[in-house]
Amino acid sequence: MAKIQTIRGMNDLSPLEVKSWSHLEKVLKSIVSSYGYQEIRFPIVEKSELFTRSNEAADIVTKEMYVFQDKGGESVALRPEGTAGCVRAAIDNDLIRTDKARLWYSGPMFRYERPQKGRSRQFHQFSAEVFGLNSPEVDAELIFMTARFWKELGIENEVRLEINNLGDEKARKYFSESLVDFLSSKKNDLDEDSKRKLLENPLRILDSKSIEIQDILKDAPSIEDFLDESSRSHLDKLLNILDQAKIDYSLNPRLVRGLDYYNHTVFEWKTDLLGSQDTILGGGRYDHLVEELGGKPCPAVGFSLGLERLVLLLTETNKLHIREDLDIYFICLSEEAAKRAIIIAEELRDSNPSLTIKSNLGLESPSSQFKKADKSGAKIALIIGEEELLNDKISFKDLRIKSEQKKLSLKEVKSEISNSITNNHV
Repeated sequence: MAKIQTIRGMNDLSPLEVKSWSHLEKVLKSIVSSYGYQEIRFPIVEKSELFTRSNEAADIVTKEMYVFQDKGGESVALRPEGTAGCVRAAIDNDLIRTDKARLWYSGPMFRYERPQKGRSRQFHQFSAEVFGLNSPEVDAELIFMTARFWKELGIENEVRLEINNLGDEKARKYFSESLVDFLSSKKNDLDEDSKRKLLENPLRILDSKSIEIQDILKDAPSIEDFLDESSRSHLDKLLNILDQAKIDYSLNPRLVRGLDYYNHTVFEWKTDLLGSQDTILGGGRYDHLVEELGGKPCPAVGFSLGLERLVLLLTETNKLHIREDLDIYFICLSEEAAKRAIIIAEELRDSNPSLTIKSNLGLESPSSQFKKADKSGAKIALIIGEEELLNDKISFKDLRIKSEQKKLSLKEVKSEISNSITNNHV
């Protein structure tokens, strides 16, 4: 049989990479939990209608969604983003009516796009959503929380915050019409992608990566000119709060986000270290989506960050610190030693369930096992050979400090490990 490879754009994560991801996810989960957010989980596969209803002209629907018929003939899709699924789950489980729900979730999303650095067809998002609150204070708290991500990860100087206000539906309608009029007069200068968006979703032209298109847009109308008093007030209050909290930001009137359900506040955290794929986290308000998906009118706001892109940024800045989590490595110099080692290992786990212990059961040479013990990151090596078996001893060696190997009883080994724990060594 021919070798079967992974599907293009669907990537494996090695154990070392998983360790990096787990560390990162732990940090993020700890922070959102400290703000009172609760985890929610919902399916990867949803009815395709869920996304086509909420994002009728978005690129992820028209070009990128994985859509297929299940065996019952129903059109279903792999989720291309999480917000619509979270809203559906919140409605179905009566989370919106009963409380001002604050929810977070994490997991894989799927878009059939061209794989490139920081972007794959299966990618992972970490997201948070708030339902039932429409004040600028809620928007600000979300931004505070995301700013805390960067501070905790040590990259606060490598990211910048951009903010815009898209106004209400009326403002977007008038702005969109004005933008279409402006760009139609320059249609011959537009690239093919912009010409398509001009017909389907003109606001998406604003965040084009093309230098030529951005030059054209310099003289285009601005959403700022179409905001009503309520939208301006919401934006002013939000910016005032950020100013008081000393959160640096810049206003970007061309920031629209990629999904069509946003209104009022939108924001993105960006970096200059990852090329054109510069957005690390994005979010904003979607006050009409709950009603569009069958719920009662309910304001909502949230954000999503791409884990792949964040891992790249942390790697680029040498801030992806991983704690070695192996405490003890058993070196076994015979088959009988291996049998003895796994029994002793169980006794050690009984004494201290938090210990992480790995036993080498491959009967390799002593030098090979010592090399693997050192490479494993373990703090302590426990060695069992013929001499240890004859004398009912265990050889103990501290791998992190220069010390002599010593032969100890099991009771003495337990004591040494206990002392190491007390001294924060293991």
